[in-house]
Amino acid sequence: MQRLWAVAGIFLLIGSFWVGCESSRKPVRTGLDVLLSERQELICGKRVGIITNQTGRTADGRFIADVIQRIPGVTLTALFGPEHGIRGKRAAGAFVESYRDSATGVTVYSLYGKNRKPSPAMLDSVDVLLFDIQDIGARFYTYISTMGLAMEAAAERGIPFVVLDRPNPITGDIVEGPVLQPDFSSFVGMYPIPIRHGLTVGELAQMINGEGWLSNGIQANLTVMRMENWHRTLWYDQTGLPWVQTSPNMPDLETATLYPGMCLIEGTNISEGRGTHSPFKLFGAPWIQGDSLKHVLENFHSLGVSFSTTEFEPQSLPEMAPNPKYLGQICSGLHLRLTNRNIFRSVSFGVEVLSAIHRLYPKHLTFRKSFDLLAGQSTLRQQIENDVPPKDIVAGWTREISDFKIKRKKYLLYR
Repeated sequence: MQRLWAVAGIFLLIGSFWVGCESSRKPVRTGLDVLLSERQELICGKRVGIITNQTGRTADGRFIADVIQRIPGVTLTALFGPEHGIRGKRAAGAFVESYRDSATGVTVYSLYGKNRKPSPAMLDSVDVLLFDIQDIGARFYTYISTMGLAMEAAAERGIPFVVLDRPNPITGDIVEGPVLQPDFSSFVGMYPIPIRHGLTVGELAQMINGEGWLSNGIQANLTVMRMENWHRTLWYDQTGLPWVQTSPNMPDLETATLYPGMCLIEGTNISEGRGTHSPFKLFGAPWIQGDSLKHVLENFHSLGVSFSTTEFEPQSLPEMAPNPKYLGQICSGLHLRLTNRNIFRSVSFGVEVLSAIHRLYPKHLTFRKSFDLLAGQSTLRQQIENDVPPKDIVAGWTREISDFKIKRKKYLLYR
């Protein structure tokens, strides 16, 4: 009995230690806050352009454009908005036009309309270009493609490019999924990185620059404003920063954690839950039987996630999904809930989901052309169509992920 009490005491001490560590952890300071407090010389006396959206905020919630415009000696001359617009209200894939921002009086150039890359004319009044957007750590989230094209435009004009770094919200130590093959480069995947890349935008910018991935190997005059107090194992809710919805269908951290794998479903005729208020947490179709699918998935031994059968009816949600798959039709499928995010592997789970559905409904499941662009290759689709076991598909990524980790090592800014 004494031994049991001694063991219990040890565990209590360990628990108290970790609670103490959590409570004493310093909040993360983003690149924007560090720039404002310590490195204003990078923008003082300059005409500044900013690529940003609703996530470009200081720790106390002020919008970057409002803050920069008020700094003496700084002239804000241009704003650039990515997919979903500078206020994050436009639906996925929706054309975004350029306009004049009523709050600042500055022109907002759309980088998700007829231009994906800043034109020379857009940069005529810019001496330094800032990038401040919260990414979510998945290759096909288009903000990082916008960053790369903007770096390229700045390099071509000899304009310094400054990335105000922000956390990878789903940690920087988990890397998974196939590495994109060059023939499958597109706006939903421009660079040879895994689906879940484990990089901050600043680290990725350094890698893009250092590996010569910009057009014709051009080099940007790049500065990364590093964060303070962030390390690779931190989840976003451990940073002390408030969550700002990064896009209309990315309401919370759990969705962001599920997204790298569940977004693959977008490249099929399965609903990924768009048209509901739980996108990527739900999936299904009118021809799926949730109970049968649940049974097959349970046999794949997925870790860190639970799933229950559900029915849902996608609706037109103007700012989220104006025309979702199976609009107004009852879909049967599964509802997901994370049980242990540290062991959950989203991309692997996405493969398990698609493999299970193909085994059950090979004549119903169809892949769109966009699937190979999301996967960054055609091999994944072919493996699923040929019923290759998910564990074997995932094992096939081991070497390329290992090679990627070696390559990225010299660009890492945080431990």
